[in-house]
Amino acid sequence: MAVKTDYDYIIIGAGSAGCVLAEKLSRSGEYDVLLIEGGPKDRNPMIHIPAGVYSAYRNPSINWNYDSAAETALNNRSVWTPRGKVLGGSSSINSMVYMRGHPEDYNHWADHFGLKPWRFEQCLPYFRAGEKSDRGESQWRGGKGPLSVSQSKHQSPLIDAFLLSGAESGQGQSDDLNGYNPEGLARLDATIGNGQRCSAAVAHLHPARNRPNLTVLVGAYVDRFTIKGNRIEGLTYTAQGLQKTVQASKEFILSAGAINSPQILLKSGIGPEDHLKEVGVKTTVKLDGVGQNLQDHATMVLQFKSLKSFEMHRLNSPIKKLSVGMNWLLRRQGIATSHIWEAGGLVRSQDNAERPDIQYHFGPTGFEEIGNRFKVTQGFSFHIDQLHPKSHGHIRLDPKNLNGAPLITFNYMSDPHDLTVMMNGVKKARDLIERPAFKGLNGGETGPTVQAKTDDEIKEVIRANCATDYHPSCTCRMGHDANAVVDEWGRVHGVEGLRVVDASIMPKIISGNLNAPTQMMAARIADHILGAEQLPPEHASYHFMADQNAQ
Repeated sequence: MAVKTDYDYIIIGAGSAGCVLAEKLSRSGEYDVLLIEGGPKDRNPMIHIPAGVYSAYRNPSINWNYDSAAETALNNRSVWTPRGKVLGGSSSINSMVYMRGHPEDYNHWADHFGLKPWRFEQCLPYFRAGEKSDRGESQWRGGKGPLSVSQSKHQSPLIDAFLLSGAESGQGQSDDLNGYNPEGLARLDATIGNGQRCSAAVAHLHPARNRPNLTVLVGAYVDRFTIKGNRIEGLTYTAQGLQKTVQASKEFILSAGAINSPQILLKSGIGPEDHLKEVGVKTTVKLDGVGQNLQDHATMVLQFKSLKSFEMHRLNSPIKKLSVGMNWLLRRQGIATSHIWEAGGLVRSQDNAERPDIQYHFGPTGFEEIGNRFKVTQGFSFHIDQLHPKSHGHIRLDPKNLNGAPLITFNYMSDPHDLTVMMNGVKKARDLIERPAFKGLNGGETGPTVQAKTDDEIKEVIRANCATDYHPSCTCRMGHDANAVVDEWGRVHGVEGLRVVDASIMPKIISGNLNAPTQMMAARIADHILGAEQLPPEHASYHFMADQNAQ
C-alpha cells in the first residue's frame, strides 16, 4: 500500500502498544491510520518458534542492540540492552512470559501519583478482554481475546522440585500468579498459542493488515516532529534513503518504547532545556521529565548442576535438534514449544516488604554462552529480578550523533537499598535449592556466584555480574507534577496532537514482565482516543500473603 502524506492517526513504533493501537483505531474503517516501524516484517522463523527465543533476541537484524553507558555501581560495566526492531517490537524477541504484575502496583499508581483511572479494578477488564487463556474465562482470566496465553506444560522433575520448594521454604505456591494468588511460586503463563509465539503483531496487527484504511510502513526511521506554536505540525522520517514528511489531522501517537520514545521527543526539542541546549537542539516545549525516571528490573543469574539428565539437556545433539524441529514443523508440538522459563515466582525479600519485590524465572536447563550462541548444559537456572528499584536512570541524546543510539544510564544498584534486596533474593533462591524437594537433583552451584558466601561477597558478585531483565520503563511518565511528561491518558503536556503510549508512561515499574501491562494500557487509551466508554470496573478477589502474615 502506497504511503500518503496525510492520515488521521499516525503511530510511531509497532511494538506491544503500537500494534494494539493500530488495530483498534482502524477497526471501524472510519479513520486512516499509518503505523511506522524502524525494523522489518516479522518473517524470521526463529521469532515464531518459542524455543528459538535465544536466536531471535540476539539477531541484530531485528534488535536495536543498545548498550548502556558505564554503570558506576556495577564496576563501570556497560550493560547490553536488546530492544525489538521488528513488527511486534520486543514482544517478537522476548521470552514470552505473560505477567500482569501485582494488583497493588496499579493501586499505588492511583494513590501515590494521583492517577485515579489506573486502579487495578479498572485495568482488570482490559486484561481479560485482551486475553484468550487456555484456562478459559473466569473472574481473573479472559477467554475470547486476541492474545493467546497458555500455562507452562513442559514436564520436568526440576520444575516439580522448584514448585514444591516454595511450600517447603515458606515462600509460597500459587496455581496462577495472574489469578487469585499473585504471590509465591508457580508455572508461568506465556504468550504462546498453537505451539507458536503470539506476539503483539500476531495477536493484533496481522488480523488487521488487509484493512484498506491501515498502512504499515517498515524500515522507516523517525527523525523528528515539527511543531508550530504548541501543536505538532508533521513528522519527518527516512525510508530507503529518502526523507519524507507526513501529517496527522487528529493525533500522532509515539509508541517507540522507553528508550526510543524519549529520544524522539528530545530530537524534536521536547524535553529538559539544559540538556537540549547542551546537545544543540532548540527547545520547542520545555518538559523536564522527558528521558528521566528510567527504571528497569536488574537481574542476577544463578546456575546449578543437575544430578540427572532430562530431555532439555540433550538439545545440543544435532539429531535431537532435527527431531525437535520436525516435530514443531509438522505438529507444533514438543520441546520447541517451550519458552525455557517455564516456572517462576513473585516473593518478598523480607517479611515486611509491602508487596513482592523479587521475581524468579526458573529454567529446567543450564547454559553456556559461546560467542553469540548458547549451549545448553545439564543443569537448571534462576533469573532473580529486583522489582522495585530506588535507583533511577535517564535517556539522553548523544551530542556526537543525535540520530544514533541514545545515551542510556540505568544507575543500577546506585541506591544501597537495591543491592540489599538483590542480595536477599540470591539468598532466598539458594534456600529453595537446599530444600528436600531438590534432593537427588541438586549437583551444586556453578558459575561466578559459587564463592560468594558472606553478604559483602554476594554484593560484590552482584556488582560484577548483574544485568538487565529487559524491562526499561517510566521515561515519559504519567502525572500532573513538574516532572510528569504525559497526563493519565498519554497526552503530552504542553503539546496538542501528541500522545505517548508505551511502557515509558508508567510512573513506577510494575512487579513483573511488561508486555501484558503495555498492551492493556494501549487498549484503554485507544478507547479514550476514540471517545468510547471505558469497560466497567471488575472487582475480583485476591489473596495476599501480607494479609496471611498479619493474622
